[in-house]
Amino acid sequence: MKISAHAPCRVDLAGSTLDIWPLYLFHENAVTVNFAVDRYTRASIEPRPGTRITFRSTDLNREASYDSLDQLLAEKEAALPLATEIVRFFRPECGFHLETASEAPAGAGISGSSALIIATASAFNKWLKRGYSLEKLREISQNIEARIIRVPTGCQDYYPAMYGGVSAIELGCAGIRRVALDVNPEDLEARVVLAYTGVPRNSGINNWEVTKSHINGSRQVSRNFATIASIACAMRAALEKHDWNEAARLLREEWSHRKKNAPGISTPLIDRIIEVTRRKGALAAKVCGAGGGGCVVFLVDPDARGRVVSLIEKEGATVLPVKVARQGVRVRVSP
Repeated sequence: MKISAHAPCRVDLAGSTLDIWPLYLFHENAVTVNFAVDRYTRASIEPRPGTRITFRSTDLNREASYDSLDQLLAEKEAALPLATEIVRFFRPECGFHLETASEAPAGAGISGSSALIIATASAFNKWLKRGYSLEKLREISQNIEARIIRVPTGCQDYYPAMYGGVSAIELGCAGIRRVALDVNPEDLEARVVLAYTGVPRNSGINNWEVTKSHINGSRQVSRNFATIASIACAMRAALEKHDWNEAARLLREEWSHRKKNAPGISTPLIDRIIEVTRRKGALAAKVCGAGGGGCVVFLVDPDARGRVVSLIEKEGATVLPVKVARQGVRVRVSP
């Protein structure tokens, strides 16, 4: 038997960082806006007799093996922390081989790790018949990732992997709610260009430091997030109205605001590409995730798409062909 799962990565448009508890509780009507892209993460499990456990990550070109679950649980520094922490949670009683892969480049900022946890946890959930709902798997996955990176994690990265499509993630006292936005995928695809600028040189925004500052009452941080929250609400409304000019204006505003308040989020290459493409039909751009490298998303005039792509590649970045992933995580069991 083989249990296989795949889940898409995401591009965030507005409201990122705000999705970390409890930051969103300090801002009314907090929301994050993002969409799933067809760069997939994959996990496959092959159960086998005995107690031996083996891991293989094809994108990292890394392997690990254990004679038993007890040996894995005793490991202090895991070669593959993501796989190890997921197994720590599910604790299967027999041996197996787990193979994982990701189509997200290193440090891309498109939530490859979060999507991979959703895919892998979904495969284990299916194999072991644990019966966790998709929303419960999001909670489990978010907690597992926090254990890996040792700081609080946001929730928005998991929802595109879970459901696909274009999403508004509503954040408030009642909890977290994902709302599918009525956006024609083809319209969005005609206007989006995703460029990979290389592995980040630094972590960009330090979410834990920002979280502590907000909780400790920093007025500046509070004002920053109030602006982020306002932009995100407006971005949701613009997408719902199919107002692409307004969406581009808001993306420019989001990027301008984040550059002022997060030193290191940009790089000379990112600044140059954004400036060069702006004169040739790119309406707006911003980094994905924490920045400092990784991916940049562009909103472009559809007629200028070819010119923008050529300029990005001429400047030394790599254009990643993407479409909106219509579906989220899928699990398949085969003999």
